[in-house]
Amino acid sequence: MDDLKFESTLDHYSDLAKKGINHYLPQAEEQPIQLHEAMRYSLEGGGKLVRPVLVLAGNNLYPTLADPIPAATAVECLHTYSLIHDDLPSMDNSDLRRGRLTCHKQYDEATAVLAGDALLTHAFWLLSESYRDQPEIATPLIHELSDAAGSRKLIGGQMEDILGERNDYTAEQIDFIYLNKTAALLTASLMMGIHTTSANRSVHHSMRIVGRNLGLAYQIIDDVLDITSESTTLGKTAGIDIVNKKNTYVKLHGIDHSRAKAKELTGSAIKHLSQLDTDTTFLETFVQRLEFRLK
Repeated sequence: MDDLKFESTLDHYSDLAKKGINHYLPQAEEQPIQLHEAMRYSLEGGGKLVRPVLVLAGNNLYPTLADPIPAATAVECLHTYSLIHDDLPSMDNSDLRRGRLTCHKQYDEATAVLAGDALLTHAFWLLSESYRDQPEIATPLIHELSDAAGSRKLIGGQMEDILGERNDYTAEQIDFIYLNKTAALLTASLMMGIHTTSANRSVHHSMRIVGRNLGLAYQIIDDVLDITSESTTLGKTAGIDIVNKKNTYVKLHGIDHSRAKAKELTGSAIKHLSQLDTDTTFLETFVQRLEFRLK
């Protein structure tokens, strides 16, 4: 896909995601005002909107059965909750997120905890409310997101990540963290888009492989950028992994090997996309661009 068409499509998906966030979130003026302001502050702070874009792009691969925008909004609500909580003093203790103060720095710690809780809850309310007349869509969407976000995946990966600040981890333990803390939600994003279409089971299988490889590559690239970039470039606190003595792919394997592994995983994701019986050029380019964050 040429650059102009890719950027136009990406802008379209990003605009849809932003409109969904604005439409489906409680207004900042609604009581309790500080809570709703904090929710919107964290969601509207920018960011790459990778997960909602994956939902919308997945929906566009096959004939659509349902509006994907509520699902895309729900994913971003859940993702943002996890970031708010990750940034708390008891976790990563970060000052910056998406180029501005983290939620607990802008408001206070209690408000940040509650804003995260509210966004997590809102994600599942939104899915059940928006697709209540299509239970055949609602059920897999809710199952997909709750499975990715629970104690066996996203939260479990975060728990192991915290424990890793006290012990040296093996390559298998690092993979467990990355597959669950990061790759699970990226995979769920793709799958939620697919669940709103008529795609068959073989497509579901392929897209899970794509999500797994994309998620691992994405987190490895984040590790590299944490060391090689500045906070102003990242939009979040750089060097936080070193400060917190975290076990990372870079710490275990070094930068050169990490770059090579990210490239390998990206190539595998693109290969599986290219084998689908539909036009995957946007997603292939999107996955490639995520790797280019290393450049």
